[in-house]
Amino acid sequence: MMSQDFEELYNRYAKGKGVLRKVKFYRKKYIWVLVIGGTKLMKRTIDITASVCGMVCLLPLFIFVALCIKVTDGGSILFWQTRVGQWGREFPFPKFRSMVANAEKLKAKLMEQNDHKDSITFKMKKDPRITWIGRIIRKLSIDELPQLWCVLKGDMSLVGPRPPVPSEVEKYTLSDRRRLDIKPGLTCIWQVSGRGDIPFKEQVKLDVQYIESQSVWLDIKIIIMTVPAVLTGKGAY
Repeated sequence: MMSQDFEELYNRYAKGKGVLRKVKFYRKKYIWVLVIGGTKLMKRTIDITASVCGMVCLLPLFIFVALCIKVTDGGSILFWQTRVGQWGREFPFPKFRSMVANAEKLKAKLMEQNDHKDSITFKMKKDPRITWIGRIIRKLSIDELPQLWCVLKGDMSLVGPRPPVPSEVEKYTLSDRRRLDIKPGLTCIWQVSGRGDIPFKEQVKLDVQYIESQSVWLDIKIIIMTVPAVLTGKGAY
């Protein structure tokens, strides 16, 4: 007579029930991997295509903005900064320079006037460091366009949480760090919902919601919503 343990194993595997369950589990897992992999591949394809087309089509605008910045004070055209990307990896992050040349040195003196009271991010609605051309390109988010190069390189995506500076990440809680689970983006859900007017904790909440429900169609929707958000300039400062 078979022991109870042996009989249980026999019923589970010899009769195929356990094996069938395992096959179903791995089949579902395999399908899920294919779906996620396909979405990432499509997202990357869109990133490469859009970034190349964007840089080519916007080249005349890039040249015009560069000349305006150079004529203003003779300083550098681009402002380079270290930002934190997916999984905490740091990468060089360019913007058209919209502030005076020594803006970072002046920042420490302006911290008390921070309009974001969360002490993690720094924003001022009337930042005295911004130049005349800087105010225009920031209002229309033109200063962010050099980041198309980061999208092409793969450091960023068209849509995703905005990349923070290392000093901000040092203040992150464990839940805040969820923003680093995916590639940062040129635009994001809170950028089209109020931009700088949205408190940091609400930004994190919206970013996490995006991460949990991301899809190609959601990205397209956010990109379309970015156009009126940029034209109205709401929350841009």
